[in-house]
Amino acid sequence: MSAPTTTSFNFNPSTTATTTTATPTCFSAVPDKNGYVPYGSCGSNYLYYPSFGGAIAFAILFGISLFLHIFQAFTFKKWKLCWVVIMGVAWEFISFATRAAGAKLQQSVALATVNQLLFLLAPIWINAFIYMIMGRMIYFFVPEQKIWGVKGMLIGRIFVWLDIISFLTQVGGGLLIQPSNDEKTILTGIHVYMGGIGFQEFCIIIFTAIGVKFYLVMVERERENASSSGDLLDTRPTNWRWLLYVLFATLALITARIIYRIVEFAAGLDPAKNPLPYKEVYNFVLDALPMLLAVLLLNLVHPGRILQGEGSEFPKGPSRKEKRAAKVEKRLAAAEKKAIKNAAKRSKYDSVPAYVHTPREHRRDRRSGQHQHGDAYV
Repeated sequence: MSAPTTTSFNFNPSTTATTTTATPTCFSAVPDKNGYVPYGSCGSNYLYYPSFGGAIAFAILFGISLFLHIFQAFTFKKWKLCWVVIMGVAWEFISFATRAAGAKLQQSVALATVNQLLFLLAPIWINAFIYMIMGRMIYFFVPEQKIWGVKGMLIGRIFVWLDIISFLTQVGGGLLIQPSNDEKTILTGIHVYMGGIGFQEFCIIIFTAIGVKFYLVMVERERENASSSGDLLDTRPTNWRWLLYVLFATLALITARIIYRIVEFAAGLDPAKNPLPYKEVYNFVLDALPMLLAVLLLNLVHPGRILQGEGSEFPKGPSRKEKRAAKVEKRLAAAEKKAIKNAAKRSKYDSVPAYVHTPREHRRDRRSGQHQHGDAYV
C-alpha cells in the first residue's frame, strides 16, 4: 500500500503539487474575482481575506491625519521636527491604500509586500517623533536643560539612534515575513522582527522613566517658582503638561501594539492554536487603531503649539561652508604659530655676538673636529 498524501501550507506559491506528509506543500485553487485563494493554497498572498471597506476607511482616516500634520508643520514652522511623524503617517496611509488595492488584486505579490512591510514599520517613525519632542521639551523647559545629568539634546539623539537600530532590525525581519516565502524563512523573519520590537519596547520603558523624571522636575520647579515669585516660566507656555500626557498616551498605544505583535508571533503559525495572524479584525483593532489614535492625539495637541519661542529648537550647528572655513582658519593659525616659533629661534641665535674666523681657522677647526658652541661663525 502506498504512503498517504496530504496537503499542507508552505507559504510558497511556486510549489504546485501535493506530496507525502514528510514534505509540506500547497494545493491548487481557482482564484475568485478578486484573486482570492483559500489559506494554504498556491498563490495565497494573505493570511486572511482582506477587507476592501476596512482598508479604505483606515486609508481615509490616516490620510486626514497626514494632511493635518503637513499643514501644522508649516503653520507652526516645525518642518525640521515634524517630517518624522509625517513619514510615519504617510507609511500608514500608503499601507492601507495598497491593502485596499490588494483586496481587489489579491494575486499581486508587490501590493501584498508593500502593505505588509509599511504596516509593520510605520510605528517606528512615530516612536522616533516622541523621542525628538521630549528632547526639545527638556531643552526648552528645564533650566539646566538636562535630566539625570544628560542634556536634552543628547537624550533625543541617543534614543533616535536606538530607534534606528530597532528600525533596521524590524526591516530585516519584515522582509522575511511575506506569505510568498517558505515557512522556515517566515519563522526566521518573525524571530528577527520580535527581537526588534522587543528592543523597541525596552527603549520605551527607559524613556518613560525619563519622562516621569521630567514631570517631577517641572512640578518642583513650578512649586519653587510660585513660592519665590520668580519668573521661571513667565516667558514660556505653561501648558507643557498636556503635551507630556499625549507623549505618555502615545507610548502606551505603541506598547499595546507591540504586545499584540509579540503575542501574535510568539504563538506560532498553527491556525488551530493561534488565530491572531489569520483574522484581519485583530490587525485593525490592535495595531491600526492604536496607531491612528496616536497620530490623531498628536494632531490635537501638536508640539508646535507649545514649543514656540527662543530655545524651543536645538541650536543650529555650523554649515558645511562654515566648517570648511573653520578648518582653513585652524590651519592658518597653526602655520602662524609655527612661523612665530621659528622666528623666535632665529632671533635667539642672532642675538649671540659674532666671532669672525679666518678661512685658515675654519679649515683648522674642521680638521681637528672642534666646534665652538654658542658663537656664530661668520
